[in-house]
Amino acid sequence: MAGMDTTRRTVLGGAAAGFAILSTRASAQPSASAIGDGTVALTDPRTKYTSEPFPEQRQPWPALASKMNPRPDHGERSYKGSGRLAGRKALLTGGDSGIGRAAAIAFAREGADVAINYYPSEEPDAREVVDLIRQAGRKAVAIPGDLQSREFCEGLPGQAARQLGGLDLLVNNAAYQQSKEHIFDVSDEQFDRTFKTNIYAPFRISKAAIPLMKPGSVIINTISVNSYEPEVELLDYASTKGALLIFTKALAKQVVKQGIRVNAVAPGPIWTPLQVAGGQLPGKMGEFGQDTPLGRAGQPVELAPLFVLMGSDESSFTTGGVVGANGGEGSP
Repeated sequence: MAGMDTTRRTVLGGAAAGFAILSTRASAQPSASAIGDGTVALTDPRTKYTSEPFPEQRQPWPALASKMNPRPDHGERSYKGSGRLAGRKALLTGGDSGIGRAAAIAFAREGADVAINYYPSEEPDAREVVDLIRQAGRKAVAIPGDLQSREFCEGLPGQAARQLGGLDLLVNNAAYQQSKEHIFDVSDEQFDRTFKTNIYAPFRISKAAIPLMKPGSVIINTISVNSYEPEVELLDYASTKGALLIFTKALAKQVVKQGIRVNAVAPGPIWTPLQVAGGQLPGKMGEFGQDTPLGRAGQPVELAPLFVLMGSDESSFTTGGVVGANGGEGSP
């Protein structure tokens, strides 16, 4: 996610000596790979990643991917780029872990310089991402800060643009999610925090970013299957994701006159720190993703190609659109 005082502007150094990026793939079988004649082997999507129930676990919010069991796969070892975003300057919120991390890794390997925003306590995960971006030969910028802060949100795109040398790709990804069984269990404080993080922040950040963007630039919002089919225990979270869906479609109509496209990616159940930091009700972790037609939760890396597609010129006729990765349930 994001957080910290608004004056901190940091480009993190390389990881400490001896620091190693661990493999995060929790696969039941290898990913697709080239075989003798150069063709790519088919992979059964039902078994590409683990379908075993996740063990019950909980971390204090916002949680670290590095402490999850099993660790999510963000594409650290598997994602291979092909120059589809060469020369682009990207800012991603929630870029330290989960879907944002997967997109950040993919963007760098596709040739983009990348700034990530995250909450200060997520620094260990963020350092891993910075190291991976640099290993791809791209510039990495780390900007911790709290997305509940209006001042921080309004200054974030400018910070990123100054350090990257421009800004033409924005991903509003960070989110706050806490599962509660009933509306009576949702406090006013939680409701307020969820809206400030999930819809106020994208509004404020986009508003500040648009004047910095040239024609051909792209904004991508991370919405959710909950934008269409809300889970009963995610009343406030689903409400914000529904709002972000409409925000995406309305903003796309406004900024198309400036040559800027706005699209959204709608994940289903994805194995990210959101789930272990209160995103699942106590005792329900083992059920996460089990009810999808594919019979498993998704991994963050499975979203990365969608962000690349939405951000590249290959999707130049797509604006106000949504693409989903939901294991066969929900919409779009």
